[in-house]
Amino acid sequence: MTRYAFDKARAVWAEGKERERNYSMIARCVVPKCRAMTLRLTGHSGYSVFVNGKFVFHGPARAGHGHFRVDELDLSEFAGEPENIVAILCVGYNIASFQLTDQPSFLCAELVCGGEVVRATGTDDDFDYSEYTMRLQKVQRYSFQRPFVECYRLGEDHMRFASDPAYRPEAVPVVPVGDKSFIARDTLPTDYERRDAKAVRVRGGAAPGALKNDFSPADFRGARGDGGEFGFREDELEIYSQNELYAMRFFDVETTDEPASDVSFADGSFAVFDMGVNTSGYIDISLSVDSASTVWAVFSETLPESGVIDPGANGCSSEVRWELTEPGRFSLLSFEPYTYRYLQLIVVGADAVCEKLSQLCEHYPASGLLPAPEIADTELKMIYDAAVETFCQNATDIFMDCPSRERAGWLCDSFFTARTEYAVTGRSLIEKAFLENFIMTDRYPRIAEGMLPMCYPSDHFDGNYIPNWAMWYVVELAEYRKRSGDEELVARAKGKVLALADFLTKFENESGLLEKLERWVFVEWSKANDYVQDVNFPTNMLYSKFLRVIGEMYSEKEYIEKAEKLAETIRNTAFDGRFFIDNAVRENGRLKLTGNHTETAQYYAFHTGVADVGTYPELYELLLNSFGSVRDPEKEYPDVPVSNAFIGNFLRLDILFENGEYDRLLSDIKGFFLPMAKETGTLWEHMSPGASCCHGFASHVAYWLVEMKKRGVAF
Repeated sequence: MTRYAFDKARAVWAEGKERERNYSMIARCVVPKCRAMTLRLTGHSGYSVFVNGKFVFHGPARAGHGHFRVDELDLSEFAGEPENIVAILCVGYNIASFQLTDQPSFLCAELVCGGEVVRATGTDDDFDYSEYTMRLQKVQRYSFQRPFVECYRLGEDHMRFASDPAYRPEAVPVVPVGDKSFIARDTLPTDYERRDAKAVRVRGGAAPGALKNDFSPADFRGARGDGGEFGFREDELEIYSQNELYAMRFFDVETTDEPASDVSFADGSFAVFDMGVNTSGYIDISLSVDSASTVWAVFSETLPESGVIDPGANGCSSEVRWELTEPGRFSLLSFEPYTYRYLQLIVVGADAVCEKLSQLCEHYPASGLLPAPEIADTELKMIYDAAVETFCQNATDIFMDCPSRERAGWLCDSFFTARTEYAVTGRSLIEKAFLENFIMTDRYPRIAEGMLPMCYPSDHFDGNYIPNWAMWYVVELAEYRKRSGDEELVARAKGKVLALADFLTKFENESGLLEKLERWVFVEWSKANDYVQDVNFPTNMLYSKFLRVIGEMYSEKEYIEKAEKLAETIRNTAFDGRFFIDNAVRENGRLKLTGNHTETAQYYAFHTGVADVGTYPELYELLLNSFGSVRDPEKEYPDVPVSNAFIGNFLRLDILFENGEYDRLLSDIKGFFLPMAKETGTLWEHMSPGASCCHGFASHVAYWLVEMKKRGVAF
């Protein structure tokens, strides 16, 4: 963690608004052309930087509670005019989410020209400030995991704040908001790449109508808040955007294949644009309307058979709403990044022409990637490219589970994505920042003392956590140590690691097995998660590995001995002669084996070292030859529930890799991932496209392919 000090700037925010939900503010200045221009800034919750009307950057990089990472942006190439407008559009969310910590809003920024600070927040040489009222404040959440949807009320001059030196909005007073702990970003700055829509795939009509009886938007758990830290109550909302969309009637829906530029819209119509692949970033639309109107962008990673995108799919409210108050030409840019292959543009109230629909794709910088390995097999090359694309969209400032529904820094997911980072970049920059975020704060709000959050930086208003995922933090930390040699970070984490180990001991039963773990005990997205109580053996297999790596990292022999004893207990208790059993339940004071046995439980056994090829050769051969992508679970071992992608199939593939079963590994990679690569160009959370279709952990496929190439495997 590298401390950072501004030369002059102090943290400020609009007076009295530091804790106001979804408040938007603009800081701007006009400065002469100079030889070298740098903007240093950070804040909370988020900001977009514009220079002379051009979007330049979105930030900041995330950090643990009480700390804020500083961006340093070289603006020289954008600021070549005699007068240059530097505008910072800021939003403070002030609600609990998985995407961000819930902390008071602020901005701290200074503009350096020719080595001299010419503008600095909270000083005599300050920026000018105004409230950004064109973004509606009292709106629903985007999802349970992310903050608010975007709804706007715009006139044709809505971008003047970023492009007109003479623009003089009503000033809003700002005040210093206290000292902050600033740290360096310590990761590469994000890349932005414009990607244009490839074609229009669907057209149809759209008209307001009665709310459909078969769906109640009130059931969408992220839509309405509680009036407090979770968001606005329904009776507070200025616009309930998903209600409006679910009240809309779509008709005359037809498939088409048209160019995606200069697309005409009659009043009350829609068109579905195809980006060609699944991609993440900022919606960017150039649109002309002949009268006041309302425009919606509704987006999805896949296209339903109906041709009409469901905005509530995947537990999100996947729309941006623009109310255009007059005729004219509009440049519509979302503030937050979103993920989609398909975008349904709906226009009601005007005839319109969409000159261009694009996305400013936000991803890991291409300059930071190693050259791709030579892959002759075209199908494997397609999968590799999809894996790297998935990594880049999920590795901006932290490792995210997905860039869509959550944008959250989940443990366990990160174990796999971290391997990808090192394989495709040769470094572990994001992994260090990710792991560091968890240990830079003394206490996580509402999380039990000693436990780690399941995802972070975040705030869990209900106090929920996943004890399994906390153990994965330690397993990943051990691998990070081997990758990086960073003993300093491992030493700093020791207090958290041992506190976690101590926390878990209170759940140990008379045999040393974890029993009746609290909160969300999670093994994977499959039938395996129906068997997590009272004693879950996959969880205890992970616990054994957790204890072993603690002992190895910190030279604590008693942890290694405890791990070995636990592994032996599992072998003697859970193996029924054919498979490892998933769980046991407590009946009349005694543990009773249930007989449940899943494919995933077997993979946990081998991946954690509880089992190996030498001790369980028959089980290994069975898994190798009868399970995986070729298995029909209705015909072959129907009593063994199948694994899902996360994490059972990935454990399987890693076992194949570690045991040198390269032919079977390559076969399974094609069987599992080729359909994903063909459909979205990214890799998915589940084996089917019902959830996220761009999930960070799935990029781990690139790790296997890179490492096999290093080992001389031909493909």
